[in-house]
Order: sequence, then C-alpha cells, then structure tokens
Amino acid sequence: MSTEPYDVIAIGCGPFNLGLAALASGVDEVRLAVLDSRPDFTWHRGLMFGDAMLQVSFMADLVSLVEPAHPLSFLSYLRDNDRLYQFYVREKFHPTRREYEAYLRWCAAQLDSLHFGHHVSEVVFDGDAFVLTVERAGTVEVFKARHLVVGVGTEPAVPAALADLPAERFLHSSDYLFRRDDLLRAGRVTVVGSGQSGAECALDLLRANAEGGPGVAWLTRTAAYTPLDYSKLVLEMTTPSYVDYFHELAESTRDRLVKDQWRHYKGISSDTLEEIHDVLYQRDLNASAVAPVELQVGVAVESAVARADGIELTMRHADSGRTFQHVTDAVVAATGYRNRPLPFFTALDPLVHRDAAGRWVVNRDHSISTDDPLTGRLFVANADLHSHGVAAPDLGIGAIRNATILNSVAGREIFRLPKSTAFTTFAIPG
Repeated sequence: MSTEPYDVIAIGCGPFNLGLAALASGVDEVRLAVLDSRPDFTWHRGLMFGDAMLQVSFMADLVSLVEPAHPLSFLSYLRDNDRLYQFYVREKFHPTRREYEAYLRWCAAQLDSLHFGHHVSEVVFDGDAFVLTVERAGTVEVFKARHLVVGVGTEPAVPAALADLPAERFLHSSDYLFRRDDLLRAGRVTVVGSGQSGAECALDLLRANAEGGPGVAWLTRTAAYTPLDYSKLVLEMTTPSYVDYFHELAESTRDRLVKDQWRHYKGISSDTLEEIHDVLYQRDLNASAVAPVELQVGVAVESAVARADGIELTMRHADSGRTFQHVTDAVVAATGYRNRPLPFFTALDPLVHRDAAGRWVVNRDHSISTDDPLTGRLFVANADLHSHGVAAPDLGIGAIRNATILNSVAGREIFRLPKSTAFTTFAIPG
C-alpha cells in the first residue's frame, strides 16, 4: 500500500494519458502514476496497415503543442533513432500509424510512472483522497490519489442488428488484421460502415480481390463515401479557441453542432478514397476474371440472419424506404466505438453531476462537476465530445488538455497555454 497519496493517478494508458505522464515527467511538484490492465502499451494493432497514415501532423505528438523542446517529442524520437534527416528529406508532415505507435512505445519505455498489468477494480473517496483497489498478478494492492484522471478509452460498438451473428463469420474492424486470413478464404466479404476504418478495410479487400481474392461489398448508411473535412479553416474547430467557444454554448446547441460536424472527425481521408478509386479503375480492366465488387451508399442494416449458405442482411434503402436482401459469407463491422463501461466507478457515480442526456457534466478544465463532499477532482480524457466539441478525440488537443489538467492540479500555470489559436472568430464580436 502506498503510504503517501499520489497527486494524480490516471486510469488507462492510451495516447492521452501517456501524454499526461510525458508532460508530468518534467514537473517535480506533481507525483503521478498511470495504471493500465494491459501487459504493455499497444495502439490500434488490428488496423495497423503498413501504409496507413496518421490523419494529423507529427506536431500532434504527446508534448510539442505545449512544449516543443520537450525530450519526449516526435522529433526527439526521430533523433534518438537516427531518422531525423530521413524524415526531413521525406517532406511529409504525416507519419504512418505504424511509426506513430513506435514513437508512443518509445515514450512509454522512458516513463517509470507507467504501471501495466494493474487492473483497477474499485475506486472510493475516503474524504481526503481517492482509494483505488488494484489487482496485480494475483494480488490486491491499494493506491491513493488526491486527483483522478479517467482515460480508459473506448470499445468496439456493434449495432443490435449485427450483434447475434456467429463469431466465425463476423468481426469488428478493430480486429481486422487478426482475422484477415480467415476473410480472404471466404467467398464474399461485406464491410458495413464508411469511416476511415471501413475505408481501409475495404481498400485492403479490394486489393486482394484484384489479385483473385474474395468478392467485396462495401455498404454505408451515409449518402456518400464522405471525405474528412481537412481544410485549413475548418481545422480551426479543433483548436483551443473553438473549445473555449463551444464549452460556453447551451447543451442543446452543443448536441446539434456535434451531430452536424461528424465529417470533421468521422470522414475518410481523401488519399484513401483516391486509392480505392484507383484500385477499382485498374481492377475494371480485368473485371470478368475476378469476383464481383459492390459499393452501395444510403443503406442501413435492419437485421441479420446466419444461414447454412451464408449471412443474409436485410437492408433499408434510405431514399426509397424499400428493403432488400444482401447475402454474404462474412461481415466486417466498421461501426465505430463507444465509451467503455466503468465498473470501478460505481461508488463515485452518485456524486457525479449529469446533464439532461445522462452524460457527465464536464468543466472547461476537463474536470467532472461533482457534489461538494468530493473534494478531490475527477478529470476525463477523450470522454468530453459533448462538452468540448470535435477537438475532443483529436490527437492535436491532447497536449493542451493534459497541460490544462496539470495546471489545474498544481493551482498555477506550470505550462503556458496559447492565448490565440485561430484566425476565425466564433462568438459575437466584442
């Protein structure tokens, strides 16, 4: 049992809490630990295609947008691995996802504040500190912290219409590379969903199809295979300036905006769409010799039934309202993610304030609004889309969010935060 409480314990070690540990590593007055149940750090392994690009610049690393000279920056990683000049000559600001994960693992290896194999089973507040019951290698330990950061991330979301399909014929896109060999042995594979993950799975299957692989169907309920809106002034909606504006809006207004702004974080990279079209174009020269391909927009899965000869999906066409049957051998659900359930949070839940939709009320400094008896603060990482807008899941806001949390914990400006981050004015002038 730790005798002296940590200043901060972060639960979950994704990129955001890893970044919190990275920034805190240079702050003597903040004693921090990160607990994660996994044996080591990994990131999106099931979608780690060799040529998949990060959708943000290398500047969206763990620290640079707050401390560009920090020893755990992406440029420091390149220098340490003797790749700095190669990256310079490459002249591409967007690293591959594979290299970004290598960077994250490089950072994790240098931080002694990370504790893997530590499963948090319960958290209570004893009046002075948060008390965490932690299972580790068959034993139970107790940790204490004055403040808590919840960053356990998301889990695959599967629509109810697909939930009962047999595991041998169905998978979520997060497991795609783990099950790829099985899919390539199928006669026909259907990808449902058209975000970046769905597009990358479809692209991989289309490339295999052109080489004699299975038939491919790519179905989406959106009206088009919509590109990520990555234009410069639109990107200003992922800046702290927009977060400041968004947080002050009425709850109903924020909900409407988030619903309308899905293209800013759920669209498909234009480069990926171009590659898909190029594969389709080249494949068309030999279409009669390869298995069929079908791309269909504006259709939603209403139900799914596994039969002896395959899976039958009942689809509804949005524009006509009519239904039709789609038969396939295997389904890849690129249907996104949802916030992970938090069994350890049960004792704290009655003290947490919720909005009209039952979501946490999150303050501007990323702390959750709570009852007065909870004198320690609870912070959240990437569970505040409803309160902080489309920047919440963006890697580029991570360093700013973490610096804000550490400043709040310390009660002073340890990290100087930018005062102006956008040319656009979002509020009424003056």
